[in-house]
Amino acid sequence: MKRIGVLLLVLSTATARGQLSSTEIGGYIKYLLSRTDLPSTAPSYGHLLHARLNTKWFPSSTLSGVLELRGRAYYGGIVEDTPDFANSLKSNAGFGSLGSVLWVDRKSVGYGEIDRVYLNWAPDRWQATLGRQRIAWGTNLVWNPIDLFNPQSVLDFDYEERPATDAARLQYYTSEVSKVELAVKPGTATSPAITGGQVTLNRWDYDFHFLGGSRSGQWFAGLGWAGDILGGGFRGELLTSGVPLSLRRSPSSDVMVSTAVSGDYTFPSSFYIHTEVMFNSEGVTSEAALARLRAQSLGLLSPARWSLYQEFSYDVTPLVRASVFTLANPSDGSFVIFPSATWSVVTDLDLTAIALIFGGPPRTEFGGQGTSAFVRIKWSY
Repeated sequence: MKRIGVLLLVLSTATARGQLSSTEIGGYIKYLLSRTDLPSTAPSYGHLLHARLNTKWFPSSTLSGVLELRGRAYYGGIVEDTPDFANSLKSNAGFGSLGSVLWVDRKSVGYGEIDRVYLNWAPDRWQATLGRQRIAWGTNLVWNPIDLFNPQSVLDFDYEERPATDAARLQYYTSEVSKVELAVKPGTATSPAITGGQVTLNRWDYDFHFLGGSRSGQWFAGLGWAGDILGGGFRGELLTSGVPLSLRRSPSSDVMVSTAVSGDYTFPSSFYIHTEVMFNSEGVTSEAALARLRAQSLGLLSPARWSLYQEFSYDVTPLVRASVFTLANPSDGSFVIFPSATWSVVTDLDLTAIALIFGGPPRTEFGGQGTSAFVRIKWSY
């Protein structure tokens, strides 16, 4: 109880200080109720209380600092049924988790961490950032093969900030719509070293990204684009890289290619449609569940050769938005369906209902993972 009291004191004090002109304060508090049904097991219930504090400090017109913290308290079946659950919460951003287990018992775990802490210096056309930050390279909305520093999963719906990494980043803006940048992430025993450069240009009302560098001692090169066709979004990414000798299927399979193409359109009625497809040359066409570890070692976003995404969304009322998307592996016939609905109850208070429905034979990408349902309430400040 003392730790919870300290957290509440920090949140209230920070909110009061948010009136200072040189400081910005924000964040949220969320409660997530979950029910999970797995094959041949009884339903499992879980509870998650999640508080986040985001702070920005502006000591001068060119220098700023960011510190973002989050605390999570888990209770119920997710703790009881997951071996060594507390350690599974640790992040792998680079040099240490910057987190700590606040308490642990049979049914409950508390965990707090700093998941953003960096300095940003931006004189004139230059911008230099050092520390734990998010380096978001990519143009697609679901799969980003060129997002080498911070790969993400669309199914991780409750972590909207997305993972960060310990890195140094230097950007030079050659114009309002073009820039050159360099990012360096030192390697550790559990996190690969990455050095990459990117050039961003705007031509024919399209943004183009060209990049190259080294990851885990292997070269990579890629490109991305973002624009529109007849009012609809059109995006794509392509990454090619070397395959480590220990992960090659044959002596000749020394190069791999990952690519994803995305299109989306919003109709005047607010009806939204989004389609995306991804191809991995090193992906498999069967028993994808057994290929996950190799896919992670290669930096792939999926162990599958082909992946499909389809989304439909609609504003039922000005305060209620309903959505459903499907991820599918056409090679092994597995899929996940993700329906959701969000109601804006009052300003800064949202209520969301979500389901995850997995299907497919055993050992496929999504087979055997059952069904999960969630109810989330979120207050932002």
